[in-house]
Amino acid sequence: MALSGKLIGYVEISKSGDIFHDLLRHKPHEMTAIAPTKLHECKLHEGKRGAVGSVISWHFTHEGKKKISKQIIEYVNEENHTIVFKVIGGELVDELYMSFKHIFHVEPKGDRQVATWTLEFERPNTSVPYPTSVMDYICNIVKDMDAHNHTI
Repeated sequence: MALSGKLIGYVEISKSGDIFHDLLRHKPHEMTAIAPTKLHECKLHEGKRGAVGSVISWHFTHEGKKKISKQIIEYVNEENHTIVFKVIGGELVDELYMSFKHIFHVEPKGDRQVATWTLEFERPNTSVPYPTSVMDYICNIVKDMDAHNHTI
């Protein structure tokens, strides 16, 4: 029996959510310039960049190891800056989890905004850990994006 789980991470950002949404949805390949030690390449395999049903893969370094994550864009909502990525290949689903999703959205918080990442996953058993290091990694990338956006 699979064990479902969810982790949610919040990062306060100084720029508008549309900048983050546009970067993740339409220009993910530009992320390699923002976080070059973490993200090395983002390839489009199928579909149109940013469209629901498109398939992309990320080449990245996590915990000192080079990894790949192949994902399909499942859902997009422009109004609340939401993007849902379902992981369909790579170490997360090939070696650890039975299923894995990244959900990104931005919400207002006073005069600032908060970037929210939700990780939804199914562990095959209790020996597979919660993906807390993945969440820390993603939140650090959001901080890199925010620092980069100060120059825009």
